[in-house]
Amino acid sequence: MTAATPSAPTTAPEFCQGIHFFAESLPGWETYGSQPAIAEGATAIADLSDKAAAYQTLLAADALRYLTLQVTSSKASGHPGGFASISDAIAALVMLGYKNIITEVGHHAPGFYSNVFLDRSLEDMGISTVQQLRDRFRETHGLLGHLSGQIPGLLNPAGPLGQGQHFAMAGAKLNPGVLFPVTIGDGGIGEPYVMSSFGHFNTAYPNVTNFLPILVWNGYSQEHHSMVSTKTNTEMREYWSGNGFQEIILIDAKDYDDANQPGDYVDSTQFSLEKRLEFTQALLQAVHNAAQSALNGTLTVLIVKQLKGAGVHKRGAQSHNLYPGDTVEKDYIANALQARALTPEAWQLVRTNYERAGGGAASKTVVTEFERDLPDLGTLPLNEFPVGGDKQVATTAMGELVGYVGKQDPDFVVTNADGNAASGINNINIALNIIHPTPDDTYFQKPGGQVYEPLSEDACAGLAAGQALFGGRTLWCSYESFVVNGLPIWQTVTQAMAELRRPTPATITLFTAGALEQGRNGWTHQRPEIENYFAAMMRNGNVFPLFPVDANSIQACYEWALGQKNKGITITASKSPLPIRTSFAQTRQALQDGAVVLQETPGEKTVVFAVLGDMVLLPVVEAAQQLQEQGIGSKIVAVVSPRRLYRSSDVAWEMSSQKDGGFVDDASFAEMFDGDALLAVTGGSSAMLEPVMLRSHCPRDVFAWKRGDTAASAAAVMAINGITSENLAKRAAELLG
Repeated sequence: MTAATPSAPTTAPEFCQGIHFFAESLPGWETYGSQPAIAEGATAIADLSDKAAAYQTLLAADALRYLTLQVTSSKASGHPGGFASISDAIAALVMLGYKNIITEVGHHAPGFYSNVFLDRSLEDMGISTVQQLRDRFRETHGLLGHLSGQIPGLLNPAGPLGQGQHFAMAGAKLNPGVLFPVTIGDGGIGEPYVMSSFGHFNTAYPNVTNFLPILVWNGYSQEHHSMVSTKTNTEMREYWSGNGFQEIILIDAKDYDDANQPGDYVDSTQFSLEKRLEFTQALLQAVHNAAQSALNGTLTVLIVKQLKGAGVHKRGAQSHNLYPGDTVEKDYIANALQARALTPEAWQLVRTNYERAGGGAASKTVVTEFERDLPDLGTLPLNEFPVGGDKQVATTAMGELVGYVGKQDPDFVVTNADGNAASGINNINIALNIIHPTPDDTYFQKPGGQVYEPLSEDACAGLAAGQALFGGRTLWCSYESFVVNGLPIWQTVTQAMAELRRPTPATITLFTAGALEQGRNGWTHQRPEIENYFAAMMRNGNVFPLFPVDANSIQACYEWALGQKNKGITITASKSPLPIRTSFAQTRQALQDGAVVLQETPGEKTVVFAVLGDMVLLPVVEAAQQLQEQGIGSKIVAVVSPRRLYRSSDVAWEMSSQKDGGFVDDASFAEMFDGDALLAVTGGSSAMLEPVMLRSHCPRDVFAWKRGDTAASAAAVMAINGITSENLAKRAAELLG
């Protein structure tokens, strides 16, 4: 490349406003730049062997590097180095017409923003020029530091490592025939979730191979060498082969290096133009071959080995992020930008190719830009048990509905790491079958089932939440105590849903076998502290933890959840037979008001019990009886949807794209919870009852979970935590004075 100027030529296209350096000329332009490689009316380059196609892909890669570095340096913040090492492959994907591109690497965000800027997707959010791209990077209502759910043309959020493959697999499952490339950093490949989730998915869905992992093998992670940097090419191939991948395509920039760069990882931007073209041509062919292999039924991976920071300001881990002061005034930033600078004509050529690639802007073509059509569920087969009748298992009652949903919607999937049968929902397995290559009627398993059972909560949450984000119905089931390893991606998806510009089904969970039921298993199975996580998330605006009272209540909760959009809904219920205390109508009202009054006992003074959960109602009912014997009245209020009990100002609901501003008003709250004293009671986290404690004005206290231990019964576990009828009655009397 030749000398660059820091002023914009008058011939520069309007979108180039804000570009700091332009090249005066480019070597090879006269030979390879006269016509766009993607012809008018076409969606991809026509000839892989065409040197003009390789040249223009090279220009696109340099344009991505330039924009990524200028955008991040405009805020002296962000991460240019990792994306720089894979820019060539991203450009190749686009030039071949593939735009449903996913990433596992949140730090590649500025590069992905640059990619969808070039094809005009960001115009949907008012970003038309490079200056606007720079101005809105890392700003509120702009381009977040990590990928979110609100950016036009981008398919998935990305922050924590080890998540992107779930989105790629969910997208592939729901959209046969569409390729979903997913870039995976070699710093994150050490996360156990990535490879294990690929393995189970491929066993369950061997015919769904239209996702393409692209390993960004650049030798470095965030602050040091990556843990796989010492592997040889042969060892890396064997690693993927050993994990079930049948086609491993590896492109090593070192094979094309004519600049005598030391080490195993080199920078292709340092090659001569001829060698850069040769490398880019090989990469185009590799991407094409990998894509066709994946689309034609072979589990395939593409590995691109190139030095981290290729073509930007620094190399290796030092290129990972910018620090305060890393602006264009720094010589190493300016020098890198000048080295990657394009002429105005080259910028226009790149823009033209990007506009044509894939049939138009990603914001108008990728699968997540459209609301997915869903099969009509018809009328749910609800079964309303008589109040006061025989005890029923709530989870089993919900399982009947889940089986029905799966039979109406063939894309519906249920995920469970610990087994449905253990949670009282074996009826789901009977109705829908566990997905397994070995048919066995004893265990209700067969290929083509709808129950996904890896031994990984991450894999369960990943497929369920990912498919919901991509527009499909799902249900993630688990023991309450075990869900922690799946929550990072579930939280990522619920936040993305809050920001999403299109409606999508709520991501729904059923958490069973609560701490109180797991007495003999001890504290390892008694971890309701996870409710703190959901309690905090309630303030986000679109998260609704639900606590049905009984087998009727859980059916009404699931019925409601199935009709919701862009929400995260957790249903927590026991797998033990418990009394029927409510009608459908009562729970439906509670889903609007947050709670329902179960019983009232008259007395000179009234103690209100605000109870969250089902089994914990047992000692509360006994305490009410003991108070009645002392002449003290009581009111038992079951808290079904605590989020509804917050004040409107407590929750960021107005920031959600699909707004739900339903909160119980002061008069209705007072009607339910006013008394002479209030005891909030839960077998889980006290944080779930914060809304009641915030709004109640009477003397009050909380009984809640403290710790787990081995015990012979639920009552014994509650006693260890001080939740007994005697303690409740005693504290109520004390509050009354």
